Amino acid sequence: MTKKALKRIADALERLSPAPQAAPDFSQASAFVWHADPDRLEPVTKVNRVAVDLLVGVDRSRDTLMTNTIQFAAGLPANNALLWGARGMGKSSLVKAVHGAVHANYEALKIVEVQREDLPSIGRCLNLLRGAQERFIMFCDDLSFGHDDAHYKSLKAVLDGGIEGRPENVVLYATSNRRHLMPRDMIENERSSAISPSEAVEEKVSLSDRFGLWLGFHPCDQDDYLAMIRGYCEAHGVEIDDATLRAEAIEWQATRGSRSGRVAWQYFTDLAGRRGVTLA
Repeated sequence: MTKKALKRIADALERLSPAPQAAPDFSQASAFVWHADPDRLEPVTKVNRVAVDLLVGVDRSRDTLMTNTIQFAAGLPANNALLWGARGMGKSSLVKAVHGAVHANYEALKIVEVQREDLPSIGRCLNLLRGAQERFIMFCDDLSFGHDDAHYKSLKAVLDGGIEGRPENVVLYATSNRRHLMPRDMIENERSSAISPSEAVEEKVSLSDRFGLWLGFHPCDQDDYLAMIRGYCEAHGVEIDDATLRAEAIEWQATRGSRSGRVAWQYFTDLAGRRGVTLA
């Protein structure tokens, strides 16, 4: 076989399975997104987040996560954290806001977002982070697993299992609507169909047990809902009297059939647009 033919074969193989990119210069950004195939950490120059002071009604979870994050950023022991509960109540917003607040004092603290579908490659991502001088919050948003979904096994090995274990400079923060990350009917099905029901259920829910912090988020009451909107108005300079805000905001949540931080922000976005105020 000629040298030219060998080169064509080598080029074709390279296209089919490109070599993973080296770890980036972590000083160029405070946040990164992990992509697989090919493996790479893509810097994010502007993170989509709100100030931590604007998150209303989650004081206990905010303070607990803030303390844990400061400990981690300072090189002290810290726990993996699972933020679970009602949708739209600021779980992912809290993770990003806390990182932003702590990063202001600890520039070496970075956040790396990993998509659920990329979990099988999470070990390769950790190999790029392992040994770096920086410290990393690995963030997985809306984490959940369905029937016949084996992705959770990749995550279990990273959290506590495996020979290498989780790097000392990495902590995992995940959000989910489910406390055990599995649908209830999936757990019940394991109980009813497995040869050893208790062992089958233990295997499924043991993933959530690997998070040292469980932070619950519950639907907000009307006072918190209105306080969220008032906070957004003050932060962005939108003027509206209390009576009008109350009437419009309650009507808005009634049309949506729910009341949450997300609904509060959606109403405020509409209000700011009607008042001619741009949102940075």
